[in-house]
Amino acid sequence: MRLALIQLAVTASKETNLANARKKVLEAASKGASIVVLPECFNSPYGTSFFPKYAEPLENGPSSAALSQMAKDGGVFLIGGSFPETGPNSKFYNTCTIWGPNGDRLGVHRKVHLFDIDIPGKQTFKESSVLSAGSEITMFDTPVGKVGVGICYDIRFPEMAMIAARKGCIAMIYPGAFNMTTGPLHWELLQRARAIDNQMYVAACSPARDTTASYVAWGHSSVVDPMGVVVAKLDEKEDIAYAELDIEFLQTSRENIPVNNQRRFDVYSNVAQ
Repeated sequence: MRLALIQLAVTASKETNLANARKKVLEAASKGASIVVLPECFNSPYGTSFFPKYAEPLENGPSSAALSQMAKDGGVFLIGGSFPETGPNSKFYNTCTIWGPNGDRLGVHRKVHLFDIDIPGKQTFKESSVLSAGSEITMFDTPVGKVGVGICYDIRFPEMAMIAARKGCIAMIYPGAFNMTTGPLHWELLQRARAIDNQMYVAACSPARDTTASYVAWGHSSVVDPMGVVVAKLDEKEDIAYAELDIEFLQTSRENIPVNNQRRFDVYSNVAQ
């Protein structure tokens, strides 16, 4: 099954972003992609000041309607990046919606771990000043197996990927937007770590870099195989990365290094239970 990561150039215009996303999703579908991924905050600038302005309801909102139609017209599974959601009790969430080839919504992932960091002199950001956190691990079915979904900062918490893998997921997909400080340090490293730990495919899809934005994304969307090898990688510009999810290779990797059968739950607990 072919995976496509769309490293989208995001503007301040929601309508422009939705139209560009549609164009790129259909392009990826025309090149054989079966699973297509958009980046975190694909339809709006990323930042706490922007979340309330661009937020919309999950049901019958313009982004959900557009994503459903993209998936249906492309005949693909679409991991719709994320957008600011006006959720229950008027709370705001950073929300990823997942769509099937018939346009039906297959899942919703609200970012579980909010990005609150303070690196003196480099990067300070506090999503929790505006956003509320989700509380569920999200998975959906495809013809080749289950796929797990997280958003950006979720990748730093290995338990999510561990649970997904032990519940049968063959891949973990993270729409994300690491910055110019954490991106060079940890973006690829974290993907490779999650892949090796769980012997699964791991992909992270970033917006393209805009040096004029208040929050500058690192870019470098990439796919890592179950042995920790980077099999697809972009630079900072708008583009699409493609990779094959090879289930036979995944199974062989797990058979050759059978860590799943060698875990010592008599010594430590199983986080998947």
